[in-house]
Amino acid sequence: MRIGGSVFASPIKPDLVRKYATLLERLAKHGHIIAVVVGGGVLAREFIAVAKSLGLSEEEQDEVAISVSRLYAQLFLNVLGEMGCDTVAYTVDAALSCLHDGKVVVMGGLRPGMTTDTVAAMIAERVKADMLVKASDQEGIYDKDPRKHPDAVKLDHLRFDDLPQVCAEDKHMAGIHQIIDPEAVKVLKRSQTKVVVVNGFKPENVLSAAEGKKVGTLVD
Repeated sequence: MRIGGSVFASPIKPDLVRKYATLLERLAKHGHIIAVVVGGGVLAREFIAVAKSLGLSEEEQDEVAISVSRLYAQLFLNVLGEMGCDTVAYTVDAALSCLHDGKVVVMGGLRPGMTTDTVAAMIAERVKADMLVKASDQEGIYDKDPRKHPDAVKLDHLRFDDLPQVCAEDKHMAGIHQIIDPEAVKVLKRSQTKVVVVNGFKPENVLSAAEGKKVGTLVD
């Protein structure tokens, strides 16, 4: 699961965090093995802007954004309590080790040049996940950016080959903010991991996706 920072961290929404914790507990009780990657949202982009104004490199801008995402991950992990890992996972191997122990993994960014979308895609690929659910600030994937185009149309189903056509950027940049980042698209296409993009302000959408119900946008 990839929870966008724009969903519960822009600004942070304690009630929504608690709802997600309850949702994960329900999914875990039904036998799902879960890894959660959270983004840094507006605060991360604000730090990126400050870092850029100070003349820091794009790698250094990414580093401060990663720190913000890990802060949110730590908060979320603490709310999860005993069903979560002991610590926020800082590497793919640490995430896999925690999953092996039957715990819910929570992590933020990993390294510069890689968004949390890509982190989620990499974890999904390594564990051969049945599904990657992205809880976003949109209802799904649109034919163009709905924040800029009022006539944008939501797409119910896409193929992996279609993703580059609806993603504005084709390379990573610090603070990139689009429905699925370009590097993640490459990983998802390679691994053929089924993706469902849903409105993350309604945690029940994630449950619907896990149950195979029609919600958001399916990419396969």
